[in-house]
Amino acid sequence: MKKEDNEKRLERLKEIVRSMPEKPGSYQYYDENGTIIYVGKAKNLKARVSSYFHTEVDRFKTKVLVSKIQDISYTVVNTEEDALLLENSLIKKYNPKYNVLLKDGKTYPSICITNEMFPRIFKTRVINKKWGSYYGPYSHLGSMYAVLELIKKLYHPRTCRFPITKDDVEKKKYSVCLDYHIKNCGGPCVGKQSYEDYQRNIAQAREILKGKTREVLRMLRSEMEELAEKLEFEKAEEVKRRYLLISAFCAKSEVVSHTIDDIDVFSITSDEKKAYINYIHVTEGNINQSFTFEYHKKLDESDEELLALGIIEMRERFQSNSKEIIVPCMLDIELSGVTLTVPQRGDKKTLLDLSVMNGKQYKFDRLKQAEKLNPEQKQTRLMKELQDKVGLPKLPMHIECFDNSNISGTDAVAGCVVFRALKPAKKEYRKYIIKTVTGPDDYASMQEVVRRRYTRMIEEHTPLPDLIITDGGQGQMSVVRKVVEDELGLNIPIAGLAKNDRHRTNELLYGNPPVTIALKTDSELFHVLTRIQDEVHRYAITFHRDMRSKHQLKSELDEIKGIGPKSKALLIDKLKTVKQIKEAGLEQLKEILGESKGSLVYEHFHVEKK
Repeated sequence: MKKEDNEKRLERLKEIVRSMPEKPGSYQYYDENGTIIYVGKAKNLKARVSSYFHTEVDRFKTKVLVSKIQDISYTVVNTEEDALLLENSLIKKYNPKYNVLLKDGKTYPSICITNEMFPRIFKTRVINKKWGSYYGPYSHLGSMYAVLELIKKLYHPRTCRFPITKDDVEKKKYSVCLDYHIKNCGGPCVGKQSYEDYQRNIAQAREILKGKTREVLRMLRSEMEELAEKLEFEKAEEVKRRYLLISAFCAKSEVVSHTIDDIDVFSITSDEKKAYINYIHVTEGNINQSFTFEYHKKLDESDEELLALGIIEMRERFQSNSKEIIVPCMLDIELSGVTLTVPQRGDKKTLLDLSVMNGKQYKFDRLKQAEKLNPEQKQTRLMKELQDKVGLPKLPMHIECFDNSNISGTDAVAGCVVFRALKPAKKEYRKYIIKTVTGPDDYASMQEVVRRRYTRMIEEHTPLPDLIITDGGQGQMSVVRKVVEDELGLNIPIAGLAKNDRHRTNELLYGNPPVTIALKTDSELFHVLTRIQDEVHRYAITFHRDMRSKHQLKSELDEIKGIGPKSKALLIDKLKTVKQIKEAGLEQLKEILGESKGSLVYEHFHVEKK
């Protein structure tokens, strides 16, 4: 779009805004095709919509949205609550491109009680309110099956799918099935169980599904006492059985407080791209519903905005009429007859903490699931965590780690391992034979290797690492810094992995002077760092063993007269170790060195056996 056309567009939109009322309502943005791309709500329509067209708006996503707006419409309502409800309705109807996207919970099962003469009760994933009443959805399948099993034991609802009618029962159209004989059904289809009795059972089942078990228990206790007074002890025993089953079920439920009755609890956990809103409903002191919704952010929505949207969405979905809502922070919304509470202590704070814990666990589970499908996502997350923990200027995509290995200064070597995106890049590993250091001086050896490594990388214009990790504490970090910063003038972050008295890595060091970075030793990031440390240690030790083995091999072969450097090299190349040369047969040695020299080597190692 040309600059002139864009200025005309903005001026036209601002003219619409100037004429908007200062009343609550919902506003809609349209693109060039007349499609709604964003729906919002406001206590003051004019003030809210005008904020999108301020020159100081610096949020990139908001700027993108504004650049797409071609027209604006709005609807005025009486209260902010009505604005929230209207916004929620329009979002669900039009699914605008730039509104937060709700990852729906329709894949979770619900419990259905059908609208039949003798209702059935079963789990389903298909919601059609013409068929019956629905309770759920249940994110925890164990809870759903537990309550279904309880209802089955208590009331024996029918499981057959016959469209039973009163006329068909009177005409004796049906006959009892196996469920009746094994006492899993009362036989309403043949008149063995009356319509009134069946409906009374279904009514109690509905109360249980709503979480109102206390009311059901009171009803059963009253019925049991009446039957006992009438000396109908068999019927009273059956009611007692139901009473005990419900009591046992309640005992397994999480009882929050006998003083808390019918409240909603909401909490939010979010990151840059998603938000997770957890909803808990408490009835008569029991948690009878817990669910987490996932929202995909499209703009820079705040937690408060998303939580307000989630409250409206979930209360509507779960048909909650609770007069009190527990939230983690005060929200700028007003709901008719509803009190918002931010608890600081007590049972309500315990409930809020439980909701927060559930939201964080759901986020973690979703993250783990996504990482299984996309392993690179996990590496990026851990690199971002390392960057944030340490305070690195950039994501540590390229990490290098060094380690020395020697025995009393002999065969001193060092290794450098390279990790890219926290994965070993083995083709970039490098081995170093210490050349300028005499005796067991780990600090001097480390400085030599680091100097050789980065001097060559500078000369070859090879990209330098984003982070250097030393296999040691402050001492190793200090000597590496002298070379990297003081001698070579490089600005490469340096970290150290320090060990405790039992030679176990227990802390990450960073900075100058080095300080301990708070990192749990059982965390994923700590395990990744120790894996890098273990890898460089393995690499350096293996190289050192190879060097010792070759030196040992050469010293043994030096004793054999008539065997020169070329013959020694052939033996080392083919048989690798002294042990294998000793165990080699005469024919194998002749095949490698020829008739004469093969015999010399064989006789040297087998002279005692002659």
